Amino acid sequence: MVIVKSEFALALNQVASERGISVEDVISSMEAAILAAFKKEHPDRVGDETAEEEVIKVKVNLTTGETHILKEGKDITPPGFGRIAAQTARQVIIQKIREAEKKTVISHYKDQVGTTVRGRVIRQEGSVVYVDIGKTEALLLREDQMRNESYSVNNRYLFFLKEIGVNKMGYSRIIVSRTAPELISEIFKREVPEIANGTVEVRKVVREPGERAKIAVYSSQSGVDPVGACVGQKGVRVQTVTEELSGLEKIDIIQWNENPKIFITSALSPAKVTSVELDETTKKARVTVDESQAPLAIGKGGINVNLAARLAGYEIDIVQVQSAEDAAAEKKEKATLTKEESEKKSETPKESTDNEEKLKNATPIKASLKKEEKKEKPNNKKSETKEEKVEKK
Repeated sequence: MVIVKSEFALALNQVASERGISVEDVISSMEAAILAAFKKEHPDRVGDETAEEEVIKVKVNLTTGETHILKEGKDITPPGFGRIAAQTARQVIIQKIREAEKKTVISHYKDQVGTTVRGRVIRQEGSVVYVDIGKTEALLLREDQMRNESYSVNNRYLFFLKEIGVNKMGYSRIIVSRTAPELISEIFKREVPEIANGTVEVRKVVREPGERAKIAVYSSQSGVDPVGACVGQKGVRVQTVTEELSGLEKIDIIQWNENPKIFITSALSPAKVTSVELDETTKKARVTVDESQAPLAIGKGGINVNLAARLAGYEIDIVQVQSAEDAAAEKKEKATLTKEESEKKSETPKESTDNEEKLKNATPIKASLKKEEKKEKPNNKKSETKEEKVEKK
């Protein structure tokens, strides 16, 4: 015997499959809508509102779609039920189906909280960016946005599904993030098979979104290099993670160590640390580095030392000292300068004696010149007197 489904049953199944909800939810929505329409059309037949839900019921035939309103088991369905009632029922059915669909979507994404989801920017209202993540929309709030990213319409990004919250109106909303540290760990989990199967463990991730991040990894299995596994051959794996972050964020991969001194030394990479002194009580670390390594240890705007402090859980104080090579070079330079100064001092007396001798030699010459001038003067006088005598004669 072949069972032929009615048009109503086929339409019901189609709506349920298209909306991703169960047939029971559609039926319950229809029953609630028809009851609301009946109350609006025939308020005189409802009676006591406080007990109406107990005495008045709506039954929908799943095969034929026929509807019956029952009051205390008695059929009180009005003939025709009216065009207005049907329209009201239609509106409430649509609303109930949407609510049921929303609940289904929310329950679907509830299981995905704490994972990554790819989405497309569809619009921006004020500081809030709305993202299409497939079955519904998600919100990217201001505090979850990277400062150096422009969220233009149709741009696609990988987001971290942060939480499902409730707004002031009581509606559920999905919150995604681009700044959460978990976004980096989830991308590494996707790109590195050793992390996915538990061979390598991500212990901690700290980041300044869009600038720099540090990730501490660990492996309990001997022969496994956790840092090499995350970096990949020729840096392919870590490069993929960086590209997912728009290529703006530099990622430092550090091997986790239970010894705080060793871990702090690694956390301050790429700087080379001379020594580390710890105060376990105050959770402070005094790190000594060479003057040449200080800029690397501190980083631009202090970003490297701040991330290292957050990663290690210690307040880090960087102390600069002069390296042995620089000290030796400086000492050698000082010795050279001292030698040159002493040589100059020894040359000074010889030059002064030479000058004195020159002055002595110059004095007699000057005196002889004066004597010659004196000798010439009388001759001139004599010559002048002879001329005068000639003129007189």
